[in-house]
Amino acid sequence: MASLEQYHSKRDFKKTAEPAGKVTRGKHAGGIFVVQKHDATRLHYDFRLEHDGVLWSWAVTRGPSLDPHEKRLAVHVEDHPIDYAPFEGTIPKGEYGGGTVIVWDEGTWTPEIDPAKAMKKGHISFELKGKKLNGLWHLVRLKPRAGEKRDNWLLIKSGDAAARPGEDILKDAPKSVKSGLTIEQVAEGKTADGKKPKVWHSNKPATAGKAKAARGKRLDFIEPQLATLEREAPPGKDWLHEVKFDGYRMQAQIAGTEVRLLTRTGLDWTEKFGPEIVAELAQLKCSDAIIDGEIVVLADSGVSSFALLQQDLSANRTNRFTYYVFDLMRLDGKDLRREPLVERKQALQELLGETAENAAVRFSDHFAEPGKIMLQHACRMGLEGIVSKRADAPYRGGRGPSWVKSKCTACQEFVIGGYLPSEKTGRGLRSLLVGYHEGGKLHYAGRVGTGFSVKGATDLKKKLDALKAKSSPFAAAVPKGKGLVWVKPELVGEVEFRSWTSDRIIRHASFQGLREDKPAEEVVQEKPSKADSKAKPAASSAGKAAGTKAGAMTTSVKLSHPEKLLWPDEKISKQALLEHYALVWPRMEPFVVNRPLSLVRAPDGIGGPRFFQKHASAGMSDKIARMKDPTDGEEILFIRDFDGIAALVQYGVVEVHIWGCKTDELEKPDQIIFDLDPDEGVDVKAVRGAALDIRGKLDELSLPNFVKPSGGKGYHVLVPLKPSADWEAVKTFTHDFAKALEQAAPDRYTATLSKKARTGKIFVDYLRNGRGSTTVAPYSSRAKKGATVSIPVTWAEIETGLAPNSFPIGGKTTLKQLEKADPWVDFFKQAKVLKRG
Repeated sequence: MASLEQYHSKRDFKKTAEPAGKVTRGKHAGGIFVVQKHDATRLHYDFRLEHDGVLWSWAVTRGPSLDPHEKRLAVHVEDHPIDYAPFEGTIPKGEYGGGTVIVWDEGTWTPEIDPAKAMKKGHISFELKGKKLNGLWHLVRLKPRAGEKRDNWLLIKSGDAAARPGEDILKDAPKSVKSGLTIEQVAEGKTADGKKPKVWHSNKPATAGKAKAARGKRLDFIEPQLATLEREAPPGKDWLHEVKFDGYRMQAQIAGTEVRLLTRTGLDWTEKFGPEIVAELAQLKCSDAIIDGEIVVLADSGVSSFALLQQDLSANRTNRFTYYVFDLMRLDGKDLRREPLVERKQALQELLGETAENAAVRFSDHFAEPGKIMLQHACRMGLEGIVSKRADAPYRGGRGPSWVKSKCTACQEFVIGGYLPSEKTGRGLRSLLVGYHEGGKLHYAGRVGTGFSVKGATDLKKKLDALKAKSSPFAAAVPKGKGLVWVKPELVGEVEFRSWTSDRIIRHASFQGLREDKPAEEVVQEKPSKADSKAKPAASSAGKAAGTKAGAMTTSVKLSHPEKLLWPDEKISKQALLEHYALVWPRMEPFVVNRPLSLVRAPDGIGGPRFFQKHASAGMSDKIARMKDPTDGEEILFIRDFDGIAALVQYGVVEVHIWGCKTDELEKPDQIIFDLDPDEGVDVKAVRGAALDIRGKLDELSLPNFVKPSGGKGYHVLVPLKPSADWEAVKTFTHDFAKALEQAAPDRYTATLSKKARTGKIFVDYLRNGRGSTTVAPYSSRAKKGATVSIPVTWAEIETGLAPNSFPIGGKTTLKQLEKADPWVDFFKQAKVLKRG
């Protein structure tokens, strides 16, 4: 049983502001963690993990390190009360631990096995989700030396995606995550706003500032105005455009001294969001007001993140919540709903007055630029989209034509109707079965198998198990799986996904969190009002709207030493390579996203050592995703978005190679490739002739075909396939095809790999079509002299004599090629089934 006896015996609570606390009925497997920077006799960091109603505590003398090679001594000390987690201030001199304390990091921790057993064993493995520390960590007990009384451990970072070898997080991020101050500033008695801390009573903010009336009459809830989804933002000068936030829509009601925060359905969620937002609203100079806005948590990129919002709500962490307000429906007893939007927004801005940069309540500004341009800007910034509003329109509850939303990413709510339990120990869910309402029925929309944390999946499974049902809630039969569990269709989750299929099934879905503010019966398929009957893929969060201007893409990945030359002779730097990918990304994306990759790395430029990498390594960015290969258990690399390609550039990748399949269809290729590799001395005209020969043979077989220069000595001829045939069938076909070419012209072609067989000939490389074999991706750079790129072209361009190395990074020929229509725009649309025999 946990005890605080030792903690209490060391402190005089009449002299120190530290909380006395008590053992609470706490969690036995995970909970909160906190790291407190403590400038006592010796500067150190106190590392604390919630368990069994107390905080297990270690004094880490040199502080935690994100470098897996750094093993930091951690001395196990007395348990602390849970109340100690937010403590920040100065312990008086002469008292135990005298000195200044700041909350250096905080978040949640999830153990891999039972913590009590792990503690007894002397090895605790766990996952952290904090503002500075993340990923897998280990605490390992050291064997005591003779006569040693201290309980010494080592704190070690695992070599996963959150590792940062060579970096010093203590130096790079020294400030408190609670106040934003350094330990020196706290020691001097400073606060975040330079004033004395506000005093809170029973979580109710003091009504400082102007004199306010007593608690006023409770105001009536106003049905919020909702936006209609359209594929394009509306044109014209009659519209204002605002950022579309990804958070909780909230109506703030101020009545005298009372402040309430109500959801879009009128539920009172005031307590959920803590005192900060309420305090700032309470200080507004008005007798009453009704304000419309959205509560969000901003990621480091400055973009609102629903996933971070959910994490903070789960952890009861309120200091990151920001309430962006964009409309004012009532002020000082006057109903403003009939006034034009521009006048309501002006009144709202005047009510807020000047606000601090880090204020909890902020005005959501608007822009008058053309809607199309605003949407492009939003997509490039990684935002969800924009909301366009008629400048002269009144405020009307419900969904109507005067508010229009246009999105960059596909993201909406779905009803959860069942789940597949995980087959792995320690994880609650493998995937969710989700749907939407239409015509009084619940339609199946597919499975969602990513986006869960270990703890989040476990908690969600508990909620779903309380809703178990005997039969499927979906209107039609759905694909079943091992251990499938049906549930009552009551929970709603927000899901981000790439696109809809023609059967109205979502693709590449990722769970973002539960939406407790929206009733399940209101969930329908969101689609543009003018859309075709068939669902079309949504634009990616960054890139679909980008044109062909260099640097149009943005990314949260920061390049270290962007000026480093990867192609020294051609003066092509890391930054120049990233700008190339920004330029081509709208065309390149379908050929590299969610596809297994192999990488050619040249961290010191193509003149230095090169590495061919197929699997994950320590310190690799979490923007480079990974999955287990079911055949050998090795981790396959892939990327999900432009941030992924930017991370590859940062990693010194000079060639991106792809498998001929997607990550969700590892055993069924979706393309064939013939790589024409000429022997030294073979004339380029002969290689072009070989490409044209292959085209002719494929045309005879009624197989669609596309071509691109390799960026080296040859050409690549590709055939798009519907993923039905397996690797063996595809490889057999390509082998037979290459052999037929060889037999028809043995003096020109060979299908044999050996150099001896290639003398004076062109090797028709069919071996690229085996499982795990790769070829350079369309639009990828090449680690070759000239800094060339493998860019798709038309057959007509090949016929006119286009050389294999015609397109250098940033070259005039490259830019001119990209100004033309995309020759591969219909690549996958033309895919055919490869028939046997």
